[in-house]
Amino acid sequence: MADPATTHAPKPAGATGVLVLADGSVAWGRGFGAEGKAVGEVCFNTAMTGYQEVMTDPSYAGQVVTFTFPHIGNVGTNPEDMESHDVPGAVGCVVREDVTAPANFRAVEPLQAWLAERGKIGLSGIDTRALTRRIRLLGAPNAVIAHDPDGQFDIPALIAEAKAWPGLEGMDLARVVSREAQSDWEGGIWRLGQGYARSPRDERPHVVAVDYGAKDNIFRNLVRAGARVTVVPAETSLETVLSLEPAGVFLSNGPGDPAATGVYAVPLIQGLLERDIPVFGICLGHQMLGLAAGAKTVKMHQGHRGANHPVKRHADGVVEITSMNHGFAVDNAALPEGVVETHVSLFDGSNCGIEIAGKKAFGVQYHPEASPGPQDSFYLFEKFVGMLGA
Repeated sequence: MADPATTHAPKPAGATGVLVLADGSVAWGRGFGAEGKAVGEVCFNTAMTGYQEVMTDPSYAGQVVTFTFPHIGNVGTNPEDMESHDVPGAVGCVVREDVTAPANFRAVEPLQAWLAERGKIGLSGIDTRALTRRIRLLGAPNAVIAHDPDGQFDIPALIAEAKAWPGLEGMDLARVVSREAQSDWEGGIWRLGQGYARSPRDERPHVVAVDYGAKDNIFRNLVRAGARVTVVPAETSLETVLSLEPAGVFLSNGPGDPAATGVYAVPLIQGLLERDIPVFGICLGHQMLGLAAGAKTVKMHQGHRGANHPVKRHADGVVEITSMNHGFAVDNAALPEGVVETHVSLFDGSNCGIEIAGKKAFGVQYHPEASPGPQDSFYLFEKFVGMLGA
């Protein structure tokens, strides 16, 4: 990264892409995927696999993902590894090495073409170690990522655009990525050579899942645990949810500031709690469950994003290796009476799970569906579905 005290680093020969931070720092590289520019918050993800799932996770809306693993794109892309379809996810990605030709029998097309079709910009040749260290030290910056095959960039204008972007704090993105209509979930678990199974529509407990930017594999795991799932948009009213006669309500992950989304989500959740309807929240859903119970959320310095995050379960001291993707957290320094912390991050002590005393309601900050992995936490889906007939 260029020294912010200077205007900007000179463009090296062959540079067709650039990452411009709001403080004036500039990183030159080689663009791939879509042409053009996009603004967002720069974060980093430490997972070694699952780049396609990351790029299609709606929780990454408004973000540029820096992959710390140097070889991204080697296995290509395929339609089965999408976490969402036709929904905004990450606006772009930053990688160390140039993307090579796919080397996997499941590949359908290379990452470069796949990104271009979806309007997402890629940037290779970046010192991702230096960028990650900068984020760890100074926090997640706002930036513009740009790709022009001719290498023509107006750096001062890009710096101004990065500075003008308001950032994720105070931003409600759930309504941007949520589905627009209610639907019955029909997908089951994936198996090699068979694809995704159909969801049984038998007399299973009925879960209404509120989509704040959900990963599809969450719904598949609810089915795997024994539920029948109906998915509804983020701004669905309490009256509509109750009319579906749910045995329980699931609150999904999603992007943006939970306090902003909570303006319309918290009244729904409080109504469910008042009626003693079982509630399970993941990530953003977990945060909003906390808000509904009187807790507060905070913007994290760098956030947690990866597939190797250790979380301690207070009940028995067991450590789960988890998948995470969040830049906000429930503030465990001042939990209100009746909100019990159940899990904590062993990286920084931040909250990773709560239960509401006297209610069948709990949430976790991490992703127990963990596709592509790890799979230590599937028991949480079984715990929730087990509550539905009790």
